[in-house]
Amino acid sequence: MQTLAATMAVAAPFVLTGEKGMFHLPQASEVRLQEINRVAHEDDWPFSVPSGFLACVWSGGRKTVSFVEKREHDGDDTPALRTVIISTDPFQVTLLNMANRDLFQPMDSVETLIKRVAPFEALGQRLCDQPQGARIGDGEL
Repeated sequence: MQTLAATMAVAAPFVLTGEKGMFHLPQASEVRLQEINRVAHEDDWPFSVPSGFLACVWSGGRKTVSFVEKREHDGDDTPALRTVIISTDPFQVTLLNMANRDLFQPMDSVETLIKRVAPFEALGQRLCDQPQGARIGDGEL
């Protein structure tokens, strides 16, 4: 009997602190959104649109920060909003964003892109830790 319990303990998926199961579906209370806008003379703004939403959502068992394009609803059948993952991981920021890479400003290298999105990833991670409805001030970026 102890052998079966030991086997089950080893076979059970490991979940690290601050993570959830790989197939965890987030509840609305776990999603954080904050509108962000490009300010005048902000040369390092990495996005091709002047405003959008910074989002923190559980995905793949971890908190994932994304930028969601802001569009005005005109009453028509508006296509789905474009979204990009904000990360300092070169794999995530390039390959996982291939479908919407034009949501980023043209950059000369992946390194430049990562340097420009790093502050937004940090802000998004802080947003993840805030209570629902909280807003991080503009000066905190």
